[in-house]
Amino acid sequence: MAVSKTVAVVRLAAAIAAGLTVLGENRVQEAESKAPLLSGATWHLIGPLQSNKARRAVELFDVVESVDSVDLALRLDRLAGELGRAPLGVYLQVNVDRDDAKAGFLPEALETELGGLAELPNLRLLGLMTVGWLVGSAEEARPTFGRLRELSVRLRGTAHGLGAGLSMGMSDDYPVAVEEGATVIRVGRALFRARQVG
Repeated sequence: MAVSKTVAVVRLAAAIAAGLTVLGENRVQEAESKAPLLSGATWHLIGPLQSNKARRAVELFDVVESVDSVDLALRLDRLAGELGRAPLGVYLQVNVDRDDAKAGFLPEALETELGGLAELPNLRLLGLMTVGWLVGSAEEARPTFGRLRELSVRLRGTAHGLGAGLSMGMSDDYPVAVEEGATVIRVGRALFRARQVG
């Protein structure tokens, strides 16, 4: 996925023309200004989603990768049904590193809640997502990615409805994420280098 945060529309249009058709945005407001100007792209919300932006997010995005609570999942499920956007693809964000600075389900909480989440009629659970530590080398990120992969395997063995998707890895560590099973990587700086707002 090409992370389009702060990247000018003209550069994104060139990226789409070159075949990068999955774009990830951190903020609903920025996607609002870009999505109407760009055709041929699938949009993923990869940043945190405030509840007051949930309706607009469901209208704009094809996939929400940052579902970090039961309350948010319930809200998205209701809105996807109301707005005719079902099934809305989502990834469940997991705080596998137990980092107090990061959002997401703790692994044991997700194990408890997953059965109910999988029954929500208007969401499609594509898989799990995590945001790793800021590390000095890509190899240092491997334990985070390995833990998410292992959790995915375990949960899919006990609960129906969870997809095998693993969204993990960014510009500095994506090769290791791929080795650990990533199906979606979030790459911005490595593709676009210097960013501009536009």
